[in-house]
Amino acid sequence: MTANNSAAMPDVQGSSDSRRVAIDKVGVKDITYPISLHCPATGNVQNTVAKVNMYVGLPHYQKGTHMSRFLEVLNKHNECMRSDQIMNVARDIKERLEAEEAHLFLTFPYFIHKKAPVTGSPSLLDLEVTFEAVAGAKSDFIMGVKVPGKSLCPCSKEISEYGAHNQRCHIEARVRFAAGKKMWIEEVFEIVEKAASSPVFSVLKRPDEKWVTEKAYDNPKFVEDIVRDLAVMLDAENRIKWYQITSENFESIHNHNAYAFIEKDKEADDFGVC
Repeated sequence: MTANNSAAMPDVQGSSDSRRVAIDKVGVKDITYPISLHCPATGNVQNTVAKVNMYVGLPHYQKGTHMSRFLEVLNKHNECMRSDQIMNVARDIKERLEAEEAHLFLTFPYFIHKKAPVTGSPSLLDLEVTFEAVAGAKSDFIMGVKVPGKSLCPCSKEISEYGAHNQRCHIEARVRFAAGKKMWIEEVFEIVEKAASSPVFSVLKRPDEKWVTEKAYDNPKFVEDIVRDLAVMLDAENRIKWYQITSENFESIHNHNAYAFIEKDKEADDFGVC
């Protein structure tokens, strides 16, 4: 028998198991892997590095899963990781591992081209993006976009003789799309960023700093205001059928953060309206 004659080797993972305990998710996680994403603004490809988790459900009668097959599927798809292709990857995992259900999770930095508001100085702003896909009896895909922003406290502005405390915040939207609909990362980003008191930028000259400071001062928001404003905007977007949104404000005068969360299934809520 030659070293590469795997057909003649025993398949231990595929053997039976007598404990009759099914496993919900088994697979590989924290894979660091280069991926390429298509950018609608430029038509070019953006290369980035993702943390990847890949799982399948394991039936009670099977001893183990075949871990190497996950990486085989990932290697096959590494150059077409657009959001509208992720479900195909999850389906390939399901088929390659002969599973009833497959799960795919990617988390990666994604860079948006931004110009400073007054001087137009160019820069890149990094976002944290997640793709979550499930292929099985019911398929599912969720895109998550975490956006940095700036918030200014309405109470501090109201009670102070001058100034108001303000801080950076992270606003995140996880969304499911309506049937036959899709959105680019950039489109979700633009909606989420509008919920902040002011956007943030990587490069600011003094005229830009003045603009950001005054923009936030004229648009004060509690963490509650941020998620409510974002909910209103996502309610108006017919390509989105479900969302889960959060804001975490990194308080500048407290030794804790402020946090707010909203989840809504628009289709379920619409169905219940008389």
